[in-house]
Amino acid sequence: MTVKSWRQDHGGSLPCRAEFIIEPFEEGSPGPHVLVAIDAVRALGFEPEMGPFGTSIQGDSAAVINAVREMLETAHRSGATRISLHLAMDTEV
Repeated sequence: MTVKSWRQDHGGSLPCRAEFIIEPFEEGSPGPHVLVAIDAVRALGFEPEMGPFGTSIQGDSAAVINAVREMLETAHRSGATRISLHLAMDTEV
């Protein structure tokens, strides 16, 4: 399936997955700068998948990009020193 045919069949938006790692790390549990960033994503209707090395969300590309923007801003304001982000947009996310 081409991207063009996907957009025609699904209203113009591609599926999207974002994976992010927020630093600094804190031993034993996510730091407060991580928790507020995840709460910001949840407030936009996502249920983040938290793993040992990062967090991911997936959905409509426009909504994911908006959630990533909120996550970046919230994490930075809350003391994050580095945020690594991987964004995948295609018909097979």
